[in-house]
Amino acid sequence: MKYEIFNKELSYIKDNNLKENAKIILNNLPDYFYKIQAASSGKYHPAYALGEKGLVRHTKAAVNFAINLFDIYKLDDHTKDIIIISLLIHDGLKKGFDEEQYTRFDHPLLIGELLIKIKEQLTLTEKEIEEISNNVSSHMGRWNTSAYSDVVLPLPLSLTQKLVHMCDYLASRKQISFNFDENYNITE
Repeated sequence: MKYEIFNKELSYIKDNNLKENAKIILNNLPDYFYKIQAASSGKYHPAYALGEKGLVRHTKAAVNFAINLFDIYKLDDHTKDIIIISLLIHDGLKKGFDEEQYTRFDHPLLIGELLIKIKEQLTLTEKEIEEISNNVSSHMGRWNTSAYSDVVLPLPLSLTQKLVHMCDYLASRKQISFNFDENYNITE
């Protein structure tokens, strides 16, 4: 199963129902998500996020930041689980439903479309779908407009949206580095 590359990150999800739903969503992401680097140009991401499976490593780094920030922000387990799921899938449609040549500026909005499309496979509540969609749709933060698109992405407003954005942002900083083992897990 495609989701197995994220077994370590999935292990942080406490609620079994949410964990099973995360696996379903991850399995519905396009194959390219599990192969490509985090950025087409390589301009906006650190070395560990480039090359084959770079987007997987970027995603793992973002989840790692969340796990560490949970020590600062006292959140209930359900909220933490929703944040982890949001981070696992935040760039899942980075190049669209079918792999396009470049990153789609509106990729944060496409996850909401995917969740609606596969809703019958999921046992998430409407509220959980909305929370995940809102976290993902606003993960770009202040970079919510583009000269190449008429789309204006929502800004992160809630604490969970801000945490998802912050974790994605930190995972894209060139000054921060991670080491990964042969299974693409972050090493100490």
